[in-house]
Amino acid sequence: METKHTKFPTPPWDMEIAAERLVFEENAWNSHEPDKILEGYADNIEMRDGVDFINGKQELVQFLTRKFDASGQWYRNYGVQVFQFNDHGYAERRFASQETISIVF
Repeated sequence: METKHTKFPTPPWDMEIAAERLVFEENAWNSHEPDKILEGYADNIEMRDGVDFINGKQELVQFLTRKFDASGQWYRNYGVQVFQFNDHGYAERRFASQETISIVF
């Protein structure tokens, strides 16, 4: 399941490049578009998002489909995320410990 389209800078990074890479992650997640989010992840992604554990892009697609359901409800997450990037600049591990709160419009 190869969906890599974006050429990311490769480590080692300085703080400026690392910040740019994380801005891509933030923008991808805020888009609510699974294909955009998948671009930043290695095929063998190992991930924890709150209480969900994800292994590989196929499970990540399933997780994102559940997370961005048709209810139209948006959420704000507060917490900590830790990323590990591979030599090609793709996230191969992401661990997020966070609190999720509904956004009321």
